[in-house]
Amino acid sequence: MGRVLALDVGDRRIGLAVSDPMKIIANPLETLFRKDLESDIEYLLGIIKEKEVELIVSGLPVSLAAKETEQTVKTREFIEELKKHTDLPIRFIDERLTTSLSERVLIEGGVRRENRKQVIDKVAATVILQNYLDYYRK
Repeated sequence: MGRVLALDVGDRRIGLAVSDPMKIIANPLETLFRKDLESDIEYLLGIIKEKEVELIVSGLPVSLAAKETEQTVKTREFIEELKKHTDLPIRFIDERLTTSLSERVLIEGGVRRENRKQVIDKVAATVILQNYLDYYRK
């Protein structure tokens, strides 16, 4: 039974979260600090193999008015490049408000401001993944 990998793609960082094998619970994995496209893809392929991933979910950043933004285009371009290196299905999920929700969770959890930047992306990826798992389990 494979896992689901979630990506929160940003210009400087990619948050990663992975499901349990039964695809019920999302777990934060790590924050990938981006180097270059080739290195980023290679690293993700290693995670995919190591975690026995069978599906990838990427957050799709759209505006509150559901309009595509510059970051939406960048995310789609990154995912298109990833698709060239894997046959796994990749799905998008609306990620509106996941970063602000993640920030609020970290603040309520007492995480200091200087430490939040280190974990916000993997927490956002976890929120994206849990939303996906909950939606498709119903």
